[in-house]
Amino acid sequence: MNIKEQIREEFKDWKLAENSISRTLKFKDFKTAISFMVLIAFEAEKLNHHPDWSNAYNTLEINLTTHDAGGLTEKDIKLAKIIDAKFILFS
Repeated sequence: MNIKEQIREEFKDWKLAENSISRTLKFKDFKTAISFMVLIAFEAEKLNHHPDWSNAYNTLEINLTTHDAGGLTEKDIKLAKIIDAKFILFS
């Protein structure tokens, strides 16, 4: 199974583009959204793989791609799994 097939199979809440995956997350308020971002920032730092993201009040837009590889890699899969697992704790 190639990486795009794996994403289609395992990541139903993520949108697949040519070279990236993205997801929009909504939280109860700004404080919760920022707390989630800080948590994920520490996880991303451990992986040395950092998301492209933006926050507007309680909404977080996340885009994952491996820039130096020019597309999706296992790093994106790992970080997406962490994001999904941690988001359950905030829902």
